[in-house]
Amino acid sequence: MKFTAEIDIMPHRELLDPQGKTVANSMKNIDIPGVEDVRIGKHITMLLEAGSEQDAREKVETACKKLLANPVIEAYAFKVAPAAE
Repeated sequence: MKFTAEIDIMPHRELLDPQGKTVANSMKNIDIPGVEDVRIGKHITMLLEAGSEQDAREKVETACKKLLANPVIEAYAFKVAPAAE
């Protein structure tokens, strides 16, 4: 069975996000006032084969822990659903 995972990886809130800070500061330069904070992360879409949704969730969890996210500086969240055919 095929599943689609939507994964969001973001820097921990307590850590400085220099890229986000630069973007937030640049907003006023392009006439977008009122932006106080920007956090920049990654969004990953994964198509995978698994025997069940639980098996797919376990595969995605392992991928996040071992490869996709650095748990020291990043947090992740994901959703898994059957893939549209």
